[in-house]
Amino acid sequence: MNYLSEFSITKKWPATQPSLLQLYSLPTPNGVKVSIMLEEIGLEYEPHLVSFETNDQLSPEFLSLNPNNKIPAIIDPNGPNGKPIALFESGAILIYLAEKSAQLLPLNPAKRYETLQWLMFQMGGIGPMFGQVGFFNKFAGKHYEDKRPLNRYISESKRLLSVLEGRLQNQEWVMGDTYTIADIAIFPWVRNLIGFYEAADLVEIQNFPSIIRSLNIFLARPAVVRGLTIPSLKN
Repeated sequence: MNYLSEFSITKKWPATQPSLLQLYSLPTPNGVKVSIMLEEIGLEYEPHLVSFETNDQLSPEFLSLNPNNKIPAIIDPNGPNGKPIALFESGAILIYLAEKSAQLLPLNPAKRYETLQWLMFQMGGIGPMFGQVGFFNKFAGKHYEDKRPLNRYISESKRLLSVLEGRLQNQEWVMGDTYTIADIAIFPWVRNLIGFYEAADLVEIQNFPSIIRSLNIFLARPAVVRGLTIPSLKN
């Protein structure tokens, strides 16, 4: 039975493989969190490109899945108790996929909550602050004569990087030797900050050698290499 037909979003993005998890996304820092996660855990899925250029995220079909009009979002036809589940918010999706696959989130309760705190560190701090740096440095904000907003977000981003640098000193990943959803959440944003947002010099990334080391290890993972380009912009 094609449970996906019950979801309006499939009218705009038809599922060719309705038995698979459906990913609606774009290769942004938040978007690639989920595609990287799916590649890491080896769960089959069907990606659909949500193009900002054509305002796909504002279409009635997409809003029926995520009223907050943000990517990524998923529909898993094989959700809890065998029933389909629709989810948005990248952090919630990472937790769901980690629990579904029993991967990349420690089973030990103390370690699990410690991992989740670093996921929330990204969701509540790194993502919003790095995104503001991108706005004021690369996009419309560069036309503001008043540079106080840009300087404010640069300062806060450097503070957050200092916190992360301290955590990564003498260990490879946020949770030590264990690679988790915290790393999958954090490192795409660091990559974007110093790459796409062109803010490496602004945040003085050279002062954070542990972050650079772990970022390079992260970017060399085969699943990360694949996940960073999904969905393809050529779709």
